Amino acid sequence: MDLNMLRSGVTLVSLLLFVGIAAWAWLPRRRADFERAAMAPFAGEAEPASNGNGERS
Repeated sequence: MDLNMLRSGVTLVSLLLFVGIAAWAWLPRRRADFERAAMAPFAGEAEPASNGNGERS
């Protein structure tokens, strides 16, 4: 086995891994999980932060 054969194998495995991850991410049943994860940073915010005198900071 020469170096070019190894490089071709690594390229093929990388491509298949990329396609597999992309297909997994676009599955319709995963949509709800990803939407929930996208909103996670905003989950604890009830109202905008203020600086104590009624003005937003």
